[in-house]
Amino acid sequence: MKRAVSGGSPSTASTGALTAAAPLAAPTSSARTEAYLRPPGPALVPVPSAPGRHTGTEAVDAVLAHLQAVGPAVESLRAQAGRLAGWGTELARRLLDGGRLLAAGNGGSAAEAQHLTAELVGRFDGERQAFSAISLHADTSAVTAISNDYGYDHLFARQVLGHGRAGDVLLLLTTSGKSENLLRAAEAARGIGVTSWALTGSAPNPLTRLCDDYVAVDALPANVQEGHLMALHALCRAFDAEVARHANVAAGAQRGPHGGAARS
Repeated sequence: MKRAVSGGSPSTASTGALTAAAPLAAPTSSARTEAYLRPPGPALVPVPSAPGRHTGTEAVDAVLAHLQAVGPAVESLRAQAGRLAGWGTELARRLLDGGRLLAAGNGGSAAEAQHLTAELVGRFDGERQAFSAISLHADTSAVTAISNDYGYDHLFARQVLGHGRAGDVLLLLTTSGKSENLLRAAEAARGIGVTSWALTGSAPNPLTRLCDDYVAVDALPANVQEGHLMALHALCRAFDAEVARHANVAAGAQRGPHGGAARS
């Protein structure tokens, strides 16, 4: 059953509470002329700009406004933490059973899809086994052949039909939720028993209506994409936690109830 919960809109009271609780101080005239560099320690410290260079107040204000706008994306994800945890846990169970993740997006969302599949085939934080995960935009020969022969709208759907098996998961990333090639991919997944999840901007949108489940980040488009990366990392943490739990259960079963080797 599709669950439709999304975080609050940037214009809602929750956003107002966020900004009221932690307002950004207006930059002073001296702060406006400083560039920021990351030192070895955990904090950002101001470093004077190079001689002859001046950072305009408009540029600093634009940066501060962008950073302020990240808040609604974070709060939107916080409201859907349970769903992200559920995705990570369910994905781990399916991949441990031999399933596969397919991921797709366009532009910056394609880069984030590939970021996720790299975390699964490689690793996220700790050492663990490799899992099967494919970014559907990454095979340039397939991308150009399918786009040339079938049209760009069929780019991902054709690959879902080729790579997907019943029980696999398809994760689709988009800020708008309107990309035709993602909509067709979701339709193709439904036809062959592949579970589809959408990571989008504000909902409802056409893709959230087609997918089995979704996480919608209510924020400005650039901040939505930043929120998506945080969501993917959160999913990876839940995924790794479930893989570790499964490994601990298996190790306990091998040791037997009294710590020795289990009898066969």
